Amino acid sequence: MPLQSTLSGKKSSSVQAESTQWDGKTFEQLRQECLQKGVLFEDPDFPAADSSLFFSQTIPVQIQWKRPKEICENPKFIVGGADRTDICQGQLGDCWLLAAIASLTLKKDAMARVVPPDQDFDHNYAGIFHFQFWQHNKWLDVVVDDRLPTVRNRLIMLHSASNDEFWSALLEKAYAKLNGSYESLKGGSTMEAMEDFTGGVGEIYETKSAPENLFSIMKKALDRGSMMGCSIDITSSAESEAKTTTGLVKGHAYSITGMEELQFRGQTVKLIRVRNPWGQVEWNGAWSDNSREWDYIDKKEKDRILQNSLEDGEFWMEFEDFKKNYDKVEICNMTPDALDDDTKRHWAVSVFEGNWIRGSTAGGCRNYIDTFWTNPQFRLQLEDADDDDDDVCSVVIALMQKNRRKLRKEGLDLETIGFAVYEAPDDETQVEKDFFRYHPSKARSRTYINMREVSERFTLPPGKYLLVPTTYQPHQEADFIIRIFSEKKADAIELGSNVDADLPDPPMPTAPEEETDEEKSLRRLFDQLAGDDKAISVRELQQMLNGVLSRRKEIKFDGLSLSTCHSIINLMDVDNTGMIEFQEFKVFWEKMKNWIMLFLAFDTDRSGKMSSYELRSALKAAGMQLNNQLLQLVGLRFADDTFNIDFDDYLTCIVRLENMFRVFQAMDKFKRGRVKMNMMQVN
Repeated sequence: MPLQSTLSGKKSSSVQAESTQWDGKTFEQLRQECLQKGVLFEDPDFPAADSSLFFSQTIPVQIQWKRPKEICENPKFIVGGADRTDICQGQLGDCWLLAAIASLTLKKDAMARVVPPDQDFDHNYAGIFHFQFWQHNKWLDVVVDDRLPTVRNRLIMLHSASNDEFWSALLEKAYAKLNGSYESLKGGSTMEAMEDFTGGVGEIYETKSAPENLFSIMKKALDRGSMMGCSIDITSSAESEAKTTTGLVKGHAYSITGMEELQFRGQTVKLIRVRNPWGQVEWNGAWSDNSREWDYIDKKEKDRILQNSLEDGEFWMEFEDFKKNYDKVEICNMTPDALDDDTKRHWAVSVFEGNWIRGSTAGGCRNYIDTFWTNPQFRLQLEDADDDDDDVCSVVIALMQKNRRKLRKEGLDLETIGFAVYEAPDDETQVEKDFFRYHPSKARSRTYINMREVSERFTLPPGKYLLVPTTYQPHQEADFIIRIFSEKKADAIELGSNVDADLPDPPMPTAPEEETDEEKSLRRLFDQLAGDDKAISVRELQQMLNGVLSRRKEIKFDGLSLSTCHSIINLMDVDNTGMIEFQEFKVFWEKMKNWIMLFLAFDTDRSGKMSSYELRSALKAAGMQLNNQLLQLVGLRFADDTFNIDFDDYLTCIVRLENMFRVFQAMDKFKRGRVKMNMMQVN
């Protein structure tokens, strides 16, 4: 079910991570069991086997899984602190992950969470290690054994430059387990792993087409403790890690560590501090370490700005030079549970989970207007403007599809996703088709793209907004999580989440002498089937309805099933005989005529079928409202492979739902009657 939570300002590093083991046992429990038994842990969930390495290819060489103590004499978990020299790429194409790990080593608090320090190869060693990752709004604790893939006694995946250090190799193994296999880590974006290491939300800016206030956006991000990186694009693999004449490296991940505004020769200059994880290789232009620009800055100001600079690999440059030389900026905004206590400001976050299910809630983008409105919808209320702007609210919306790496071995990959934002009407029910036909969006994702997450920053006036996340094409299934970051707390709800019915009391049947010609005709047919008991069974009801409905040329169907007629008996049999009398049948027939009119209204092409995407509207017209989860189940039960529902299934569905709601209403009346009686007894 969709989940909403609102996180706010205080640090929450104590949030307990959930165990991912099949038996639910924690790292500490598993380690103690191994120590008591005197055995080394062997992970049944991620065995030392080819299936943990690849799912689509065979292993070209002989792989041996070895523990660190079989590789070197005195292995260490971390040697001299974790830093970028501990990260050397192996045979796997996961440089995106390595770049994120390099950035992680710069954030000591985040590093301590992802790589808990309570483990090594000496004290309480049992061949088991654990790491923590953020996945879909919760932290997970992933345990692994320390058997690592080797060839000729050398690690073939991620490894440290030091032959006796293993934290990075084990971290990669845990991340591979989380995603199903090592092969699942091939190809990705640095932002994806940064989010999994922090629980943050990513934004990507192209510096050549960035908004004018990019400096302000980035400075605010640093104030909130966000992680930031930048890079220079390459046009061919030959340019990868090529050094420019200004001392910068193409196709290389840099970290952004500071931003300042200062007075220089009577003008305000914007500076940015960048760090090369390599060290040594630095910018040699204006505002570099020994440039003459610093000679014109007040000594106190200069000392303040330079006092926290690292000696190697870190440098300042003017922001305009930065935009000219770098092509991309990645910002990973932290959620409040990842912020430091001394961070200046905090994000308020609303989180929802949902899914697109074909035939009910997988409506596709706005190009598919007939089904677009059936996508999950969320209402967002922005009440308070930003502190530094009385007219607008800053909002970051991030739409993430779930578990797609893990699903690669099933032949599935990332869907193409995006979202749109509209001014919301006052109604809090699911907004229907005509609204989107006549109202343009106020904001939307820049593009639909097959990435794990699509996120955008907007500045919107205070007000009520409607957020619609979608796949590009309809009928594409995926689970998703959507996060809404705002400077001030914003109320958000999922629309169409109520289950309710407004069913009128059934009309009293007419007296025999007041029957219409139609009712008299039905009575004659009924009496022929009923016989002496004046009631008809389920098979007789089937015979009667099929005979009557076959005369109505506007209804195209192959006849009502016995199952449908059982449902009708259950709804109308008030005396629980398993049969219905004619007075009961007359009440049903009045309902039936209304349901027929509804079906014909949605059978737009007169094919005898209605689109399952229209079921929500049809049920609403009949006085019944389902939430997305029930609607998805109903669609899966009654729709065919082309997402259509024929008349028989439509009737079965609507009869069963009315029966369900009638039962609920009766139970509610009974409970209220009991409460009233108890109150009378007390008085």
